[in-house]
Amino acid sequence: MGMLYYGGTADPVQIEDRALAHLKVVIATKLRRNESFTLSWSHPSGHTPGRSTIWLHPSIPLRFVFDEPEPPPLSAELIQAMANSANSTGGIALVPEILLPSDAPVSAPS
Repeated sequence: MGMLYYGGTADPVQIEDRALAHLKVVIATKLRRNESFTLSWSHPSGHTPGRSTIWLHPSIPLRFVFDEPEPPPLSAELIQAMANSANSTGGIALVPEILLPSDAPVSAPS
């Protein structure tokens, strides 16, 4: 399970490594272009029920921490779907359809 640290908070957002690797590509691309957007997720079981949303902005510190030492293969289709979502008014929502299992078919990004 990877972790996304955002801003000055000590509490990371926990995201499965493969999904976090895809998310990192999209976030880095958007922030490099100086584009802000939202990221939303449902709270995991065992935590306070509900969901959270953060506003991702280039001026706010961001750190990705992965459990696995090697980066996973990336899916061009998933990156494109996340990028399209980031460009929408709703931003990226980490829903089960985005959080693919690690044995899902992948392809190299274009």
